[in-house]
Amino acid sequence: MVKLRSWLGIRPIDVAITAAVAAAVELNVAVATGPNQMPLDALSFLFGALVAVPILLRRRWPFGVLIACSVLLLVFYSVHRRDISPVPLLALPVYDAATAGYLAWAIAIPAGYMTIGLMLAVFTTKQGIASIASDFLPSLALLAVAVALGDNVRGRRALAAETAEKLRLAEEERVAEAGRAVAEERLRIAREVHDTVAHAMATITVLAGSALHLAADGAHGSGVHDSLTSIRRTSKSALADMRVTLGTLRGGSADVADEQTRVAGLDRLDTLVEAVRAAGCPVTVTVTGQRRPVREQVDHVAYRILQESLTNVLRHAGKDASATVALLYATDALTITVTDDGVGSGDGADGANGAEGPGGSGHGLIGMRERAAAVDGEVTAGPKDAGGFEVTARLPLAQVAVQQ
Repeated sequence: MVKLRSWLGIRPIDVAITAAVAAAVELNVAVATGPNQMPLDALSFLFGALVAVPILLRRRWPFGVLIACSVLLLVFYSVHRRDISPVPLLALPVYDAATAGYLAWAIAIPAGYMTIGLMLAVFTTKQGIASIASDFLPSLALLAVAVALGDNVRGRRALAAETAEKLRLAEEERVAEAGRAVAEERLRIAREVHDTVAHAMATITVLAGSALHLAADGAHGSGVHDSLTSIRRTSKSALADMRVTLGTLRGGSADVADEQTRVAGLDRLDTLVEAVRAAGCPVTVTVTGQRRPVREQVDHVAYRILQESLTNVLRHAGKDASATVALLYATDALTITVTDDGVGSGDGADGANGAEGPGGSGHGLIGMRERAAAVDGEVTAGPKDAGGFEVTARLPLAQVAVQQ
C-alpha cells in the first residue's frame, strides 16, 4: 500500500486537502437551493464525496484530475442534480492545471461550466439576467483568481528553473575554465623545465666530455679548469631556474623569485652565447635593425626559442659544428634565425636540432611552436639543402608597448 501511494504520488497533505474539498462540496450540497433539483438524501452526499476523490492524485496527474473532477461534476448534475457551485470542487484542480502549464484548459472548463449554469438559471428562474450575473460574479472571481495564481506560480517556477540552469552552466564553465587554466599552466611549466634542464644538461655533458678528454691526455692546464668552471656556472644557473619553477608549483610568492631568472629575456643572450661557446660550439650573433625592448612575453619567448635552438645544436649537430644567430628587428615583427653547419646525430630525443627524428618525440620543436603561438607568432624548422639545420621564428611586435 505504501509503495502504491508512493507511485501515485499521494502524500498525507493531499489526503487532508481532498478531505477539505469534499467537506466544502458536502456543505454546498447541504445548503443548495433552486428549482427542480433532487431532494437532499444519502445519494446526494455520496456524490458530493465521490467528485472530490480524484484530487488525491493532483500531484502526479494535475490535468487528469481537472478532467476527472469536471466529468464527475457533470455526472452529478445530470444524474442527481443539486444546484451547487463548481467553485469548491474545481478551484484547486484549476489552480494545479494552470501551474502545470495547462492554462487554456484551466480557463475553458470553468468558463464552460459558468456559462452553462448562467444559461440554465436564465431559463429556469424569473430573475433578470443582471441579477443572475451578479450572483455568479463571486464564483467567477474565485475561479479567475485560481487560474491567475496557478499561472503566476508556474512562471515563477520556470524562472527559478531557468536561473538554476544558468547557474549550473556557469559553474560548469567556471570549472572547465579552471581546468583549462591549470592545463595551460602545467604546459607552461613543462616547457620551462624542458628548456632549462635540456640546455643545462647539454652544456654540462659537452663540457664534462671535454674535461675528461683533457684529463685523459694528461692536460692539467686552463682547459680543464675552464670546463669545470663552466659546468659549475651552468649548474648553478639551472638550479636557480629549477627553484623558481618548483616555487611556482608549490604556490610560492613570485616576489621571492629572482627577477632575471623568472622573466629571462634577450638581455641574457650574451650569457647564453658564452655558455654555448664555452661548451665548444662557436656562435656568431648578428643583429639587423634597431635593437629595442619588446614586451615581456615576447622577450621571454624569443629567449627560450634561442636557448632551445642552441641547445639542440650542442646535442645533435656534431662536435665540429658552429652556429649563427640572426636577429631582425622590423617594424611589426622580430625574426629569429638559428642555423648550424652540423650533420646531426639522428638518434637524439628530438632528432636533428629539435626536429622529430627516429625514435624521438620532438618535444623541443613542439615547445618552440607552442611558445610562438602563445604570442601569435610561428616557428619553422628543417634541414638546409647545403647541410645543417635552420630554425626560424617570427614574433609579431605590432602591439608591443616599447619600454622607455
